[in-house]
Amino acid sequence: MRSENRDHGGAAAMTGRPQDGISDAVPHGAWHALPGGVELYHLRPDGSIGLADRDGTRELGSEREFLRFIDDGQFARYLVGDAATSPERPSNATVKLGVVGPRSAFTPHAHGGEHFVLSLGHASCGLHDRDRGLVTEVPLTPGMLIRIPEMMPHSFANRGTDPLTILAANTGYGIDHEDYAITAGEAERRAGGGTPPSGRPAVAAITDYRALAAALRDIERLQRDRGIAATTVRERLAARLRRMATALEAHR
Repeated sequence: MRSENRDHGGAAAMTGRPQDGISDAVPHGAWHALPGGVELYHLRPDGSIGLADRDGTRELGSEREFLRFIDDGQFARYLVGDAATSPERPSNATVKLGVVGPRSAFTPHAHGGEHFVLSLGHASCGLHDRDRGLVTEVPLTPGMLIRIPEMMPHSFANRGTDPLTILAANTGYGIDHEDYAITAGEAERRAGGGTPPSGRPAVAAITDYRALAAALRDIERLQRDRGIAATTVRERLAARLRRMATALEAHR
């Protein structure tokens, strides 16, 4: 997949034709009745995303209408704010759709602001527990939303074999900001006296970057040693049933 993605252009034109494989995916043909300016997103169990408005419906393609999301092969589409959101250019928060590749995980990182992630599939989140000095891995199933405090080291993973759709909200920061996702390497650079890429003082300047880097390396080691946890037999069965239910609902 390409990493130079933008949130516009290049997508197939909306058609709105019945039985075109796209319109049928929006339950009850709801796009017909949408007022101007309203968008309806269909986030399907297989990781695909349909978008409808009054003009018709279409599939959203991660390579065409999404930005690179921390790592190559991971993608995001902003719903609120944009990649340049920051305390100096605020939109209060950013909200975006994310697509996480099958059996993959983000590079461990920490955000300058608090973070909310709604998982629509089988995922996991590795979190560094500062009080106990260990990494806790939290399994997530469809419909679970996790809140992560600011500057808590973590990594989000897709345990399934299909692309995983998530809804992510961050307070105050877009992807382009130097404090959006601080990795171990960046924390080590700052601990050695390096300044953020922008040259401006970091909002998270009061952070103990040596301790942050060590915590992030702990998560990296856990990922390397254990790998990404697999889905259980029950979860795989539930996923198949969920896809069947979605197909029935979309074609009623």
